[in-house]
Amino acid sequence: MPGSKPKVLLLGEIAQYVHICYTLYSLLPHHPPPIAPAQSAYNSLASLADLIAPKSTKPADFLDECRSGAFDGTKAVYRTFQSVSITGRIEGEVVKALAEAGVRFIAHNGAGYDQIDIPTCTTHKIHVSNTAPPALSAATADTALFLLLGALRNFNPSLLSLRSGSWRGAPPAALGHDPAHKTLGILGMGGIGRNLAAKAAALGMSVIYHNRRKLPPTDEGGAKYVSFEELLGDSDVVSLNLPLNEKTRGMIGKAEFEKMKKGAVVVNTARGGVMDEAALVEALNTAQISSCGLDVYENEPQIHPGLIDNPKVMLLPHMGTWTEETQTEMELWNIANVRSALETGKLKSPVAEQEGMCDG
Repeated sequence: MPGSKPKVLLLGEIAQYVHICYTLYSLLPHHPPPIAPAQSAYNSLASLADLIAPKSTKPADFLDECRSGAFDGTKAVYRTFQSVSITGRIEGEVVKALAEAGVRFIAHNGAGYDQIDIPTCTTHKIHVSNTAPPALSAATADTALFLLLGALRNFNPSLLSLRSGSWRGAPPAALGHDPAHKTLGILGMGGIGRNLAAKAAALGMSVIYHNRRKLPPTDEGGAKYVSFEELLGDSDVVSLNLPLNEKTRGMIGKAEFEKMKKGAVVVNTARGGVMDEAALVEALNTAQISSCGLDVYENEPQIHPGLIDNPKVMLLPHMGTWTEETQTEMELWNIANVRSALETGKLKSPVAEQEGMCDG
């Protein structure tokens, strides 16, 4: 009706609020927890829009709910990575149903947005943003550096043997390698890649990179731009920091591992789908790749058994941004995208594919 407020649809949860509630309730079960900053910021959107959430808990039901009219009048969507279990990938009929409900903006909380079909959203005039605060780049780069050092120094076998009561193991783990004077090849020199490059350079590593395009010298930070083939062949450590899309899916496979230095280290904090896990397992088994550090996987939360069973492999369960500070900053950034959409009709950090997209 004329003059009524638009709606904002929350897909997923404000994670920092949920985490604080769980932690405080476990310590003080009879005291209600305070409202976290991100939850307070989200609640403040109520002055601009009606805040709603789906009742459905699985993709088929969510599509039916979209078509039922329950979300009619929704202007903006706040979504999380975990909400894919509720909605499925945001594509095809889901995008069409959301557009018919009135959705014009999707604010995605995360750097990677491969769960959203951007071309289809563009066709239906739905603008999409991702989160781009400095904390996200720093936290993910910290995680990559942790995995890089753990894999390069061959720490994992001794971590396992120590917990089993065998000190360094019998026999002890093979000697690792120092990062100094090694070459780090960064595939994808965005904010995370540049942050990692600076940290690796501080350890004495030489940094080369490959990107869709060469960066301006002021953004390279001393790193050298090389071709994809050169990066594979010249790097002692290859770090994957590129988005997952149709062009990058399966970009690192058997042929690429064979082009790397014998005994190279691979680190992936991007998306599991950019690398063929079965090919990685084969390369590890033949010692073409000496070790690797992974925070992401092809079919999360499932992990290839060959990776779990290999003591040289450093594994994390997708924790690149899993800190209180970074989660809060990401959520506040995403909420600011929703507020900007409601107040100005524009997103503050549109995805690259939609830069310059006409409003409306």
